[in-house]
Amino acid sequence: MQLILASQSPRRQELLGLFGIPFAVRAADIDETMDLNASPFDEVARVSRRKAEATPCQAEDIVIAADTIVVCEGKILGKPHSPEEAESMLTLLSGRDHQVMTGLTVLCKGKFTTCTEVTDIHFRPLSQKEIRAYVATGEPMDKAGAYGIQGGAALFADKMVGDYYNVMGLPVCRLRQILGAVAPELF
Repeated sequence: MQLILASQSPRRQELLGLFGIPFAVRAADIDETMDLNASPFDEVARVSRRKAEATPCQAEDIVIAADTIVVCEGKILGKPHSPEEAESMLTLLSGRDHQVMTGLTVLCKGKFTTCTEVTDIHFRPLSQKEIRAYVATGEPMDKAGAYGIQGGAALFADKMVGDYYNVMGLPVCRLRQILGAVAPELF
């Protein structure tokens, strides 16, 4: 049996490392396009399940897959494709509440366990100068919603309700609960 993380994300790898269990990394190559007419809550879960399904593994392996999005005023914010798009996302988030949603799927013994973890965040009002300076660091470019809460955007969030690690991309508390239920031998 091997524990497999279906993600190249350094943040997810770091967070899974908190469990103290050896794991392999095998990112699945799938189309992550979401149906913008469907519920973001359901879509992020669907994408995480597709990642788990597409990850090469043996029947006895345990696969962990996740996908994270930011949702503000009903709009899904994935990773920005340009600095201009990152600025636009951060401008939208400025002074507003939003949700970070992570679809999490664990494939174990041929069965899928899928859920969506939601963390509510509020950003204080941001100036265009702050936004441009943050985008210039390059940090927003590989993150949903164009920010990393564990980095420079820690200065933007003045309220959070939910799992901090979910905002980083892997809800470790929920993952521990799932793994404890489906593969107690890991612990």
